Formats: sequence, structure tokens, C-alpha cells
Amino acid sequence: MATQHSKTAARLMISPAVILLFLWMIVPLSMTLYFSFLRYNLLMPGMESFTGWDNYYYFLTDPAFSAALTNTILLVVGVLLITVVGGVLLALLLDQPFWGQGIVRVLVIAPFFVMPTVSALVWKNMFMNPVNGMFAHIARGLGLPPFDFLSQAPLASIIGIVAWQWLPFATLILLTALQSLDREQMEAAEMDGASALDRFIHITVPHLTRAITVVVLIQTIFLLGVFAEILVTTNGGPGTASTNITYLVYAQSLLNYDVGGGSAGGIVAVVLANIVAIFLMRMIGKNLDA
Repeated sequence: MATQHSKTAARLMISPAVILLFLWMIVPLSMTLYFSFLRYNLLMPGMESFTGWDNYYYFLTDPAFSAALTNTILLVVGVLLITVVGGVLLALLLDQPFWGQGIVRVLVIAPFFVMPTVSALVWKNMFMNPVNGMFAHIARGLGLPPFDFLSQAPLASIIGIVAWQWLPFATLILLTALQSLDREQMEAAEMDGASALDRFIHITVPHLTRAITVVVLIQTIFLLGVFAEILVTTNGGPGTASTNITYLVYAQSLLNYDVGGGSAGGIVAVVLANIVAIFLMRMIGKNLDA
């Protein structure tokens, strides 16, 4: 049993790491908060002045903000639907015994280790290019005109790219949960005459509920910050058709050189992300306690 002396020693040994992480977080956040109240344009150095809440007002009333917020929600929900449904189906497939099972599992998980910028470039140039892409060649082979995905369906294309990256993660978590399912319970249900669909709905899905909530929580936190895929493929366009909150903050700060407005957007993004995180944590906490 730990004594008071050992507890104090443990706190002292871990405190440098905690202090460093705290400073690593609080210093940039404090500077962003400070800049959000300034009229700070990179094209006019030395002309900074206090502007109060104006940056927040202009950012929140900008028509691009409502479009970016809608795109962010659609992106998160779309990727979650694809990865959860696809992850469950892949987990069920990979849980079956077949020849080469280990190799197939490695190949399924491999996309998760590809850098977002690299995967976006691969999809943009090798698959979705309307001239030399694989989809364009397939369309011509079928006698159809090539479809320019990134121009005509930019947000759906980005959802597909991001879902391809996160599908292995969901599959891995759900496969691990599926392997802990009691086989005797499945066999008993089968002997009682339950069909495969009934066993899936009434036994498999309830067993996977906790794993699905973990997948939703972790992916949502990361999906709110999707940036590289948009920058590499569409640059937020056409117009604001594929602009999310993260890209809007980048455009405001580094493309429009408005550091004050971009900082205000960054604070707004942090607040929205924390609201979503708190909501998800409460929902998942209730689920795990059930």
C-alpha cells in the first residue's frame, strides 16, 4: 500500500511533464486569445490595435462560416456512417476463418498508417483525376463521360478519402470487440432456431455498442480538425463547397493575412470542439455505465 511519502515523491517526479504539457497547451491558446481581440493584419506590421469583439462578430456573421460549419457537420457525420457501418461489415468478414486471414488483416489495416497528405495526393492524381485517373478510364471503358469528382462533388470526395483512412481504425477496434463475443451464446441461439440476421441484431450489435461509442468519440475529435486532405485536393473550393471550420481559420489567417480574425475563428473552433467533446463524453459515459 502506497504511503504518503511515496505519493508525494510520485507527484514530484511526474510534475515536470505535467507542467511542460500544460505550458505547451496554455501558451499558444493564450496568444490566440490575445490576438483575437486585436486588429492584426500581416500586411500592416506595427499597426495592431485593440478591436474588442469585432473579430468574433465578423467571423460569426461571415457567410463562409455557416457554410463551413455545415460542411464540418456533414464531413464528420458522413465519415462516421461509412466507417462504423463498413467497420462492422469488415470486422464480421475478417472474423471468419479463411486462407490468408493474417495477410488480409494487415492489408485492411494498412491505409491507417498512410499520411493524410500522401493519401489525398494518391486519390487526387491516381483515382479522381478526370483525365488520367482510374475512375476516368473505367468510365471511358463503359462509354460514359469522366466525372470530375473534386470539382462536381468536392465534399463527397473528401468524405470518401477521409473515410478510407479511418475505416481500418474502426475495423480494428470492432474486430477486437467481436472476438470477445461468447461463441457459446451464438451457438445456443442458432440451436434455438435464430437466423443469422436475428443473431446479428440481438447479440452481435448490442455486444459491439461500447466499441462503436469509442470509435465515434475518438474519430469525432480528430475529424473536427481535418485539414490536409482539403488543402491538397480542393483548397476549400469550388467557392466554399468543401471548406470546413479548420480550413476557414487557415484561410482567414494565412491567405487573407488577418491574424486577428483567424485567431477569433480558432477560439470559436476550440469552443465548438469542447462542446462536442463534453456531449460525447456524457453520452458515452452513460453508455458504458449501462
